[in-house]
Formats: sequence, C-alpha cells, structure tokens
Amino acid sequence: MGTDILGLHHITLVCADAQRTVDFYTRVLGLRLVKKTVNFDDPGSYHLYFGDESGRPGSAITFFEWPGAAKGHPGIGGTHHFALTVEDFDGQLKWKRRLVDLGYKVNGPYDRHYFTSIYFNDPDGTILEIATRGPGWAVDEAAPELGTAYRAPLADQIVGKRDERAIESLLWPQPVAGITANMALRHGMHHITAISSDIQRTHAFYSDLLGLRRVKMTENFDDPGSAHWYWGVGDGAPGTLVTYFDRKPDRERRAQMGAGQTHHFALAVLDEDAQLIWREKLLQAGWPVSAVMDRIYFKSIYSRDPDGHIVELATAGPGFAVDESMDELGQHLMLPPWLERRRDEIEMVLRPVQVDPWRAPAPSEPERARQQARL
Repeated sequence: MGTDILGLHHITLVCADAQRTVDFYTRVLGLRLVKKTVNFDDPGSYHLYFGDESGRPGSAITFFEWPGAAKGHPGIGGTHHFALTVEDFDGQLKWKRRLVDLGYKVNGPYDRHYFTSIYFNDPDGTILEIATRGPGWAVDEAAPELGTAYRAPLADQIVGKRDERAIESLLWPQPVAGITANMALRHGMHHITAISSDIQRTHAFYSDLLGLRRVKMTENFDDPGSAHWYWGVGDGAPGTLVTYFDRKPDRERRAQMGAGQTHHFALAVLDEDAQLIWREKLLQAGWPVSAVMDRIYFKSIYSRDPDGHIVELATAGPGFAVDESMDELGQHLMLPPWLERRRDEIEMVLRPVQVDPWRAPAPSEPERARQQARL
C-alpha cells in the first residue's frame, strides 16, 4: 500500500569535529558526502549527509556537528549501533584487514546466524557494524512463519562459548589498499539497533502501530538471556530492519546524548500524503508528533518510541539533487531559501570543511548481474 513504511531512511548522529567525520566516512569507508548544509533548527552548526552515489533513502548517514561536544553513551531510549551492508563474507574480511591496517580495533567476524558481523568505532566512538547480506531469516524458520517463535542462538555463537582466538585470526591475507567491488558499501544500511526497557511495548509500537513485521525473536548473542527482536518490511530485507535489545531499567542506564550517539533515526514513507496519514494515526493513538517539517530534500515528522527515542518518518523524495547537480553533491555549502540571506553570517561561524572528489566504485559481479536483470 502507498501508506506503508518502506524501510530505513536515515540515521542522524552527533559528531564533535566535522572535518574528522568527513575524512572517516569518505576516505576510510568510501561513502559519498552528498550534502553539506546546516542544522535547519540550529543554523550555526553543520549537518552533513553521507550515503551512496545519490544518498538514496536507506543509505543516508547524517551528522550534526556539536564542536567539542563531550562523548555520550548508549542506553535505554537510545541507539546502540547501526550496521552497513557488505556484499559477502570475503568483502567483510577485506574490511577487517583494511581497518586493522589503518589502526582501528575490529571485533569479529561473528556468526549472527542470519548474517556475519564485524564491529569497530568511528572517531567519536559510535559503534559501527558491517554485516553481510545473508544467509537471511529463513535459515531456521519458514518465510511465512518469520518472527512467530523464539529462536535460540547456537552454543558457539554466544559470547563465552565461541572461540575468540580463532575469530581474531580471521583476516584477509593480503593488505587491502583500496575499496574493492565486493567491499563497496553501496547497499546502504543493514539495520539500526536501539535499546528497549520493555520489548513487548516496543513490539506494539513497531508492529501494531507502524505496521512493521517482526521477522525474528532471538536473544542478544553477546548478552545471553536478554531478548533481541527484529522488525522489517516484507521478509525483512537488509535496509528495512529496526532491532532492539531488551534491557532491564534497574540495570541499564538511560542513553546520554553527546558525541558518538544517535540523535534520531528515520523510517521512509512514499510521499507527503502518506506522511499526513501517519501523522493523524500517531495523534489518534496518543503519541506525540511534530508538525510537518520541510527539510528541502524530504519532509519530516517526528515522534518517539515508548522509551523516548526520537523516531522520524521522512518522505522518500525529492532527494539531494534538488539544489545542486549530481556531479557536485556535497561540494558546496547548501542552505534552505529562508537561511540564504544569512549566508555570510553562517559561513563566518562554520569552520571550513574540505571534501575530496568522489568516484563511484565499480559494481561487483553479483550487483552487475542484478543490474542486467533489471534491464
């Protein structure tokens, strides 16, 4: 239906240094800076958008720069980490080798049964995961029955029982000087993982209210005994997934906003008509919801999950090419029309950010085959 949630749209985090963030996400991870603008609600600070070649919904990772901000920490009402999608396990091992050779500490790859994962931190301490596309949710239950019964992890997948030395030794044998085709993070996000104090209440929000499908009920492989549930669109393809760890409020602190933490994340809806229907539905259900905000590249409404995490519903378009050409995305400071008259004032406050020219990596063989099949 035209009003359905389509998947992930973007995640917005806080960084303390815009240039350092640009360098990491473009030079290290190979993402494209698709928009350099300001926080429309705080125009004295940057809002940076990274993603694939066009910054399509589901690939967009954005940052508010709060210069010199103290580090925040994850907790109830916040996001624990987000995951980017890599084509296959070889690509994942290459990422581990590239990051380790660049001096980053990498954990994994860990067998999550439905995909494999590596973990590392960006310069502000944000936990990032790179997850493979498969094997997918149907490895332990039939597609029509996804998410209807608890599925326990295998013994050797749980922390304390897996062979950490063997995992640490898994590394691509040769140095990886550049980002190869099967490493390219062109598929966007895999999932976003937040923290709940009541997983059943969270389920009611995402499933009963927002209409997402629970595709897996398992437990946190690194925190045995605590629930880890996944919701997605359809059969839960990467890029549509929101997952939550269930933590007890008497044992888990609240999230603290600051550098390295998520400010909000957004789910995608088709257009403004669908967004208005969702706004009315949220209001009728008693949830707080903002007025429609014009973000130029999309329209937004904001609500909160049951633990207070800001959740946005953003339109799929019009996209980042509405105010600069596709070739020049991210090269210039772009301001909305109502702030253009303040450009000189705003530019005096912002520290200049240098951006390297971006070149699209060649598609991998599986991706090239999918492209040919669509022709």
